[in-house]
Amino acid sequence: MSHAFEDMGIPTPSVRLLLRAMDFTDDGSQARSADNVVLTGFMGTGKSTVGRILAGLLGYEFVDTDTVIEDLHGPIPDIFAAHGEAVFREFELAVAEDLARRNQQVIGTGGGLMLQPNAARALDATGTVFCLVASVDTILERVMGQQAEPDSPEVQRPLLAGDDPKQRITELLTTRKAQYDQFTQVETEGRTPNEVAAEIVLLLG
Repeated sequence: MSHAFEDMGIPTPSVRLLLRAMDFTDDGSQARSADNVVLTGFMGTGKSTVGRILAGLLGYEFVDTDTVIEDLHGPIPDIFAAHGEAVFREFELAVAEDLARRNQQVIGTGGGLMLQPNAARALDATGTVFCLVASVDTILERVMGQQAEPDSPEVQRPLLAGDDPKQRITELLTTRKAQYDQFTQVETEGRTPNEVAAEIVLLLG
């Protein structure tokens, strides 16, 4: 199975041509309006990786909602264990409402944040939302790869706890499909993060 998406190397020739064709500011970032860009999608679709690259291209700040929650309330697995998913979703909503008051951000959301109507309304009103997508097998490979990397912090996925994470991914994707489909879909399958970020820049116009 392809690991192209995990390749964080130099952009391909097609991406370099695209970046040269865009209008850049003096510091090398692209000149754009102050609207936010919001990335949603299932875990393992690359929201954080693509988001950081995209923020660099646009000259925006990158914000990861899961990181904000952990900074405020501690590790997400501990939140689930001590308080349950409902409390975690309350924390997500509070973060979404706070970020909606700011601009010039690329916001990488947790996989369930934009499924909450109030959170989705808050962030959708501040800019453009894109949903990153990948197949079940690719998501599983990426998530398991993150957990197996010896030099990376331990990655725990409370929603995938159990003996059959692939089945759980399938079930969650089926449940969330209609809500994810509300947003512009961006395919990540077999593509580098640079290529995905470049496509989003094109879609922004």
